[in-house]
Amino acid sequence: MLSPAFSRLLGILSCLVAASYGLDAAPTPAFTLRTWDAAAALANATVSQLTLDEKIGLVTGVGQFNSRCIGNVTPVSRLGVPGFCMNDGPAGVRQVKGVTGFPPAIAAAATFSRRLMRARGVALGDEFRGKGIHHYLGPAVDVMRNPKAGRGWEAFGSDPFLNGEGGYETIMGVQSVGVQAVVKHFVAYTQEHWRYGMITNVDDRTLHEMYYMPFLRAIDADVSSVMCAYHQFNGTSSCHNANLIGPQGILRTDGFKGFIVSDWGATHDSATTNANAGLDMEQPGDWIVIGGGSFNGVLGIGSLENSVNSGDVPLARLNQMVTNILTPWYRLGQDSGYPAVNFDAQHSDGTGSLNLNVSVRSDNHTALAREIASASAVLLKNTLSTLPLNLSALKGKTVAIIGQDAIMPNADGCGDLHTCDSGTMTAGWGSGSINLDFVVSPATALNQTFFAAGINVSASLTDDTTKGPAAAKGAQMAIVLVNAMSGELGAYTSVEGNEGDRNDLQLWHSGVTLITNVAKVNPNTVVIVHSVGPVDMSAFATNPNVTAIIYAGAPGEQTGPGLVDVLVGTKNPSGRLPFAMADVETAYNTTIVTDAGFPVGFPVINYSERMFFDYRYMDTVGITPRWEFGFGLSYTTFAYSELAISTSGTSQVVTFTIKNNGTLAGTEIPQLYIGFPPAAGEPPKVLRGFDEVSLAVGQSQSVSITVDERGLSVWDTPSQNWVRPTGKFSVFVGASSRDIRLQGTF
Repeated sequence: MLSPAFSRLLGILSCLVAASYGLDAAPTPAFTLRTWDAAAALANATVSQLTLDEKIGLVTGVGQFNSRCIGNVTPVSRLGVPGFCMNDGPAGVRQVKGVTGFPPAIAAAATFSRRLMRARGVALGDEFRGKGIHHYLGPAVDVMRNPKAGRGWEAFGSDPFLNGEGGYETIMGVQSVGVQAVVKHFVAYTQEHWRYGMITNVDDRTLHEMYYMPFLRAIDADVSSVMCAYHQFNGTSSCHNANLIGPQGILRTDGFKGFIVSDWGATHDSATTNANAGLDMEQPGDWIVIGGGSFNGVLGIGSLENSVNSGDVPLARLNQMVTNILTPWYRLGQDSGYPAVNFDAQHSDGTGSLNLNVSVRSDNHTALAREIASASAVLLKNTLSTLPLNLSALKGKTVAIIGQDAIMPNADGCGDLHTCDSGTMTAGWGSGSINLDFVVSPATALNQTFFAAGINVSASLTDDTTKGPAAAKGAQMAIVLVNAMSGELGAYTSVEGNEGDRNDLQLWHSGVTLITNVAKVNPNTVVIVHSVGPVDMSAFATNPNVTAIIYAGAPGEQTGPGLVDVLVGTKNPSGRLPFAMADVETAYNTTIVTDAGFPVGFPVINYSERMFFDYRYMDTVGITPRWEFGFGLSYTTFAYSELAISTSGTSQVVTFTIKNNGTLAGTEIPQLYIGFPPAAGEPPKVLRGFDEVSLAVGQSQSVSITVDERGLSVWDTPSQNWVRPTGKFSVFVGASSRDIRLQGTF
């Protein structure tokens, strides 16, 4: 167990970390961080005092409509154990007032900044704790296998390494303030169609190298919980798949010490099967059409209590389930001084006696959301030095603002899941959606900026493909905002015919026609694309009248200010694509299965592409994407030099120098890719490191990136181990996966 002095030191360090990221240091709580062993001892002592009914109550949700939070269990008041509060979502507290709508994970990924990923985690933890929530249902680390995947924006893009680093930093941030993180969705969950029972067949090597790798990083971060997914993995439902979640499954054998919780309604078998397979907690507890109701016996096939009484589930197994749940609660000090729940998710409008309407927003959280919005904006094109805008030169002239994506979203007409595309796109829809109460739209921020600078504005804030060009004609510049959305299918209605996953890679609302029609009448057209993932820009990317393109992604509530910061040069763009941007879906080597292909049952989806999709596939077969993975322009330029490769134990250390040789201060995102020996059967190069380097004009900085043994290994199925191949490795250092500036070998 940690000494009291060391525990106090950790609390102080947490405050210093928060302060260094620009967050409020004062609200960061001091709590006793225990070791896993010390926490487990306390958990076991508590379990020894529980009755059978109390144990069952702690492993079973109280029901979909009986929870004050998104999920609760039955408290044991006599021992001070609360009815643990679990809440969405990955990008902010959902179904609650007075919270920040942070940029989702795909935006954090586009920053390629561990600093901002960690800061976002700390801020999320602050707000979840402030609302009395014990479990943050995130981060999602589902690798974007296909660019149309409905929930791809909830995770960190198409690369497993980037997902792992994003997940790690988020968990470290969230848990640094004493909130439990629940990493999800375990494992290889990559589409919405048929998600409640589709059979995903994944070979062992692909599993470990592509879809399990981010969960390994979550274990490195001492994550409190893992959420198992809806679908069947290799023929067995994920939430009763012992090979995944059992005592001898991959999670436990790799050192996971927390508890495993089902996704809501993801249990499809008996209490006996689920518990013995390794599931520790079932949520929401009752049957909700898509599944559930296993532990409480509502399916008519016996309850968990009956299974324990009959001996089908050993009492020792039930005790271990409860211990697994209580251990992270004790480890993060939630047993002492933790805030009480102060909201009611059943009344997300803030009404009702249980809603105390406590605001957990802060100026620093707003500033952080704005910084991530700007740092995630990817400058794709900038001819004629169109950007940054010269406000002085535009004074007295007219700028046109065009597109429905510029205006406030309809927060009232879309429900709490925001299942519509009625204004600017800040995130996708579903359980990962964010609060829209405090959105500052692009139109608002642009109008304020232009008014203050004495610039006239003409506007067509709809997607009318005739009115837009009329507003743009004769203007000095036209700024066109367009989008494409996706989200969670669930039991929710589709959005404009898209059932969670997108139907295609096209912009919504005739976005391409709007852009091309505007560009016909205005030779200085700037395009802003908000989307959940890659979109087809082939129709306008090379149009000479489209002088600049910014991929602004999914920027969260501070979308307008974050965009303006980049447009006017307050922030030099440093965002990078967390996926490749190609014109056609076939370039990604995967598909979304929308049809079962036979009269009844669920489809079988074979991940036959293995490790070869997105940039890994394009590099392998020689496809040139529109913009490659890791791409992003700046208003300045950077030079790379002095590559050196050295060995440190079982790791390789790569050092190099970056110099800002342009005319503006800026931030470069150097990326390190490793090429394995040919016999290893890997793609030509895979991401294994990145950094964030801010430089003044003329400034140089030495950068060092370490690749550990796991990063230099492949998964060997026969030995069930990570094995480092023999032979020559290649090192690629550059500004993107295709813009390689330095090369070496070891």
